[in-house]
Amino acid sequence: MSSLLIGLTGGIGSGKTTVANLFAERGIELIDADIIAREVVAPNTPALNAITARFGDEILDNGQLNRAALRQKVFENSEDLKWLNELIHPLVRQTMVAQGQKATSPYALLVIPLLVENQLQSLVERVLVVDIDESQQVKRTASRDNNDETLVKKIMANQASRQQRLDAADDIIDNSANLNQLNQQVERLHQHYLTLATANEPKQSI
Repeated sequence: MSSLLIGLTGGIGSGKTTVANLFAERGIELIDADIIAREVVAPNTPALNAITARFGDEILDNGQLNRAALRQKVFENSEDLKWLNELIHPLVRQTMVAQGQKATSPYALLVIPLLVENQLQSLVERVLVVDIDESQQVKRTASRDNNDETLVKKIMANQASRQQRLDAADDIIDNSANLNQLNQQVERLHQHYLTLATANEPKQSI
């Protein structure tokens, strides 16, 4: 069991996946909220059955959840969106915590894109924010996802602000430079977290 859980977050296009993978290369287990969110609505799960009962079979595509169809439905109705969030978010939180407790690396990373927005700081001992300025976010996301910059800015407007994330951070990685500098920052934090994890380990009874 990992003795320390770190929450990794950052805005769209900040490079969370790159940073998470650098920690994984050092043997650190990743618990990814986006992956878990897909798993809890897999075919034949209670969550998907509940969603289908509420919205009908038109939100299915060959038995799988059609996320685009569901998104269109819930964003047209605030009550539907509230209902969906109340169904999915607790399942994701429970699964993340359970997986974190089962992790065997000295510490584990919970990769949670909306950690600040959903106020999930209580799930972790420390919050690590991957930070870049807004102009870089727009350029990187537009280039990566083939979206126009107007759409990217709309997505960013619905996320926590850069300052809100920084205010919630215990640790910050600046991802505005090159991969070598990014790797150096990850290594420094990795060593720091190993030290904290050792201090967090339960004492053996004699």
